[in-house]
Amino acid sequence: MSLDPPQPTGKGQWRVYLLMWLLINTTIWSAAILYLKKAKPTYISEWALILPGTGPGVSVNLPEIGQASSSSSSAFGGASSDPRANYQFIATSDAVLGRAATQMNLSIEAFGKPRVKLLDNTTIMTFQVTGSTPEQAQQKSKQMYQAMVQRLSELRVEELGRRDEGVQATMKAAQTKLHQAQKQLSEYKVSSGLSFQGQVDNLSVNVEQLRRQRSEILAKRQQTGTRLAQLATNLGITPEQAATAFVLQADQQFQQNLKDYSEASASLVVLLSKWGENHPNVVKEQARQQAAQIAIAQRSTELLKQEVDPQLLEFLQLGINDQGAGRSSLFRDLITTQAEFEGFNAEVQSLEQQIKQLDSRLSGLAQRQSTLENLKRDVQTAEAVFASTLARIDLSKSDIFTAYPLTQLVAEPSLPSSPSTPKKSLVYLGAGLGSVLSGAAVTLLAMRKRLLKLYQDRKQSTATSSEQTTV
Repeated sequence: MSLDPPQPTGKGQWRVYLLMWLLINTTIWSAAILYLKKAKPTYISEWALILPGTGPGVSVNLPEIGQASSSSSSAFGGASSDPRANYQFIATSDAVLGRAATQMNLSIEAFGKPRVKLLDNTTIMTFQVTGSTPEQAQQKSKQMYQAMVQRLSELRVEELGRRDEGVQATMKAAQTKLHQAQKQLSEYKVSSGLSFQGQVDNLSVNVEQLRRQRSEILAKRQQTGTRLAQLATNLGITPEQAATAFVLQADQQFQQNLKDYSEASASLVVLLSKWGENHPNVVKEQARQQAAQIAIAQRSTELLKQEVDPQLLEFLQLGINDQGAGRSSLFRDLITTQAEFEGFNAEVQSLEQQIKQLDSRLSGLAQRQSTLENLKRDVQTAEAVFASTLARIDLSKSDIFTAYPLTQLVAEPSLPSSPSTPKKSLVYLGAGLGSVLSGAAVTLLAMRKRLLKLYQDRKQSTATSSEQTTV
């Protein structure tokens, strides 16, 4: 006797499965409707940023120094890095979310993380921020954008400060070198005697002018010397005697002694023609002549360091004698020419001394000028380095978007018109799909015995056919 409960058959069995399907559908649709009524709606505000390309380069010309230029390298130049990924990390960081949440009087957990998407082959970033109301979603987007902009500004200032520290050290080093070069140049100018530009050139011109003057004076001296020799020959004396006569002729005391000697000699000739040698007047003139001769000898010794040559003395006597008027004229020419010759000699010696001194000074100044030019080049180089460094600092301060590129809001935070969740269409679609699947499941459950029997009959038929084939 079987203890299994009676199984419904026929129409009664289908009623049971229909009731089961209705119960399942009731549960599915009740849950869907309850979810739509109880679930809090969520709204999504969308906005987008774009990262523009590089800005125009800046070039500054520094007169007599050089050129300083600054150009912004593209943030998208490298294939291995994308600044948008950095911005995505910054946008979802606690620093940005915490600042935005504080402005909304929310916690970071309540504020939530935005959804960031990087559009391929563009420089655009899209953001999606959720909120319980359309206004809250839009306001959260605005606060997040402001917080992100502030954080980027802080990072740019920090990066610029660190960059400036290294550049300031370079600028101080360049400034120190410039001061040292200027100090060395100033000290060398004072110690070298080079007070103005072109001093060596001016000195060289002066030396050449002196050499030209010396050449002209030498030519004049040669002409005067030739004339002096000719006059000395005409007078029957040597140029040396002419020079001695020039010295004696210029001395008044010697000329007076010579005059006394000439007068005594002339008077003695007249007296001897009248009286004998022992006549008192003759003796007196002889004494006068001897006294004048002794005075001439003493004076000539004082002037020439030697006694006068008798031939020269006779020549000098003829020069002051009225009978030697022609020779006296030649002698005056001789004295004048000798004076010119001595003047030219003195001028040549003076010029040679000046040329020697200036040549020596020019040689020293030329060497110092070379050193001075080297120091000037050092100063110019130091000035160029310092000026270019300073220009680069100023230009780098104006380019604050090197590490963190400029951003531009291309799509304002939107005000959602409908909630993103829950979506009624999706809930209804899911409930309907559940109904269909549950109906299919109940149908299969109801037909399982018939399908099982059909399977067994087919299996038995297959086995019988196999036995017959074997026999």
